[in-house]
Amino acid sequence: MRNLLANTLLTLISVAVCLVLAEVAVRIIDGESPVTLALPKILSSQGVDTTGGHLDNLPRAASVDRDLFFSDPPPLPNRGKSPLEWVELEKKVQVAPPVAADGSYPFRLWDMFKAWNSVFIGDPCKHPYMKRAPGTLFVFDPPDGQPRPPYRYLPNASGSDGLVTNAMGWRGPAISLKRSPKTIRIVFVGASTVAEIRLVPFSGPEYLQNWLNLWAKARKLDVTFEVLNAGREGIGSIDIAAIVKNEVAPMRPDLVVYYEGGNELQLATVVKEVPKGTPRPAGAIERWLRDAAAYSSLARRAEGLIDVGEWPKPDYEIVWPKDLDEFDPDITRPDLPVNLSRIIRNLDSIRTDLATVGSDFSVASFHWLAKDGLVVNAGRQKAILETLNISYFPFRYRDLERLTAFENRVFAKYDVVHGLPFIDVAGHMPYDPNLFSDAIHNTVAGIKLRAWIELQQLVPIIENHLADGSWPRPVPEMGDLPAYQPRQIHFTCKSS
Repeated sequence: MRNLLANTLLTLISVAVCLVLAEVAVRIIDGESPVTLALPKILSSQGVDTTGGHLDNLPRAASVDRDLFFSDPPPLPNRGKSPLEWVELEKKVQVAPPVAADGSYPFRLWDMFKAWNSVFIGDPCKHPYMKRAPGTLFVFDPPDGQPRPPYRYLPNASGSDGLVTNAMGWRGPAISLKRSPKTIRIVFVGASTVAEIRLVPFSGPEYLQNWLNLWAKARKLDVTFEVLNAGREGIGSIDIAAIVKNEVAPMRPDLVVYYEGGNELQLATVVKEVPKGTPRPAGAIERWLRDAAAYSSLARRAEGLIDVGEWPKPDYEIVWPKDLDEFDPDITRPDLPVNLSRIIRNLDSIRTDLATVGSDFSVASFHWLAKDGLVVNAGRQKAILETLNISYFPFRYRDLERLTAFENRVFAKYDVVHGLPFIDVAGHMPYDPNLFSDAIHNTVAGIKLRAWIELQQLVPIIENHLADGSWPRPVPEMGDLPAYQPRQIHFTCKSS
C-alpha cells in the first residue's frame, strides 16, 4: 500500500511538473512572460494580412487595375513622438485601480488624449466619469454651444497608441485646410469602424486616397484626391450630424460618405421583454477552457483546436411594427425598429447641411459579422464569439442578421428617395471571421478589403462627375479655417 501511494504521488507530481514546464515553454514561444498571468488577446486575429482568396471574387470597376490592391499608403510624414508630459500622464492613468470602490470603472487611457466638449462635460467634478480623470483634461469650446459631439481627437498629435492626427484632429496625414485647385475631396464619417482601432497602420480612407491618386496618375487625370477620415469611436448619428455641421461642411468636400450602423442597432427596441441570463458556452469542456484561458497559454492553445457555434440563448419574441413592410420599408415612419427613425432624422440634418455648401452625400450599407449558423474558432476568434454571445446577449445570430439587413434596406432606400449614390459595402463584404477582430471591427486584411470594395463603387461615381465637369467643383475663395486649438484644464475633485 505504501508503494502504491508513493507511486501515485510521484506520478501526480511528475504530471504537474510537466504541465508547469509546458506552460512556461508555451508562454515563452508565444512571447509572454513565463511567470505572470496572461490576459486574453482581444485582437488575436489582428495580424491577418491576406484576403483569404476573396479579392478575385469581388466585382471590380473596369478602369481599376487589380495590382492596385497591393499598394499600401506611404508612412505618415506627420508621425512624431508623444510629448514627455503625455508619457507622464499615461503612467498616472495606468496605475489607477481597475475598478473603483463604488464599482465604477476608472478613467481610460485612450480618453486622456481627447479634447472633450466643454459643454458636454460641464463641471468635471460633477461628471460621473470625468471626475476620475487624473486632475487634468483637454477640452474645446463647441462653436454652436451644443454638447455634441462629446469629443474630438487632439490636433497634429502622435499618440503612443498609434493614432496620428492632422490639423482638424482627424486621423491621417496632414492636410491643407484651404482646398487646393483640381482637388477632389471626399470625407468619411462614422464611428470606430471608420476611425479604426488605433494600432492598425492605416484606416480605410488612407488606402482609398493612395489608390485613387495612383489610379488618377495611371489614367493621366489632372486631379488630386484627398480622402479624409472624420470618424471617431463610440459615437452615434446625432454626434455624426454635429461633426458634419461644425467640422466637415466648412471643408466644402465634394462627397461625404456615412458608414455607421452598429452603435444604435438595439434589438431591445423590437423585443417586448428582454430575458436575462448568464451567457455561457453549451459544453462543459468549452466552458472550462474559456475560464482557464484567462490564465493559461496551454488552455488558449487548446481552445484553438475547437470551433464553436452559437451559445445557448433564452427565448424571446420580436414585436414588429404593425403594417411595416420589412423588405420595402416606409422610411418616413416614426416607429422604425433599431432606432432608425432617429437615425434618419440625423441623416436629414446631415444632408441639409451638406446641401448648403454644394456637397454630395452617400449613406453606405453597414457590414458586420452577424449571420445565422456562424461558426468561429474559440481561441483565435474569441473576441468575435464574445461580442455576439456576451455583448449582444440574449439576441440570436439570426435576429442580429435580420435587423442588420433591414437597416441596410432602409439606408439603400434613403439614398434612392433622395437621389444619392449608394455604396453597398454589406452586399459584397464576405462573412469571413478571419477578416474581423471582433464581430464589428475588421482586421488589417478586413479594413483593406472593405476599402477595396468602396473603391470599386466610388470610381464610377467619380468618372461620371469628371465626365460632366461637376468635379472638381469650383470652390469660392476662402481663407484657412480657424485652427483647432483645444485647451488644457486642471482640477481637484473632493473625495465623495
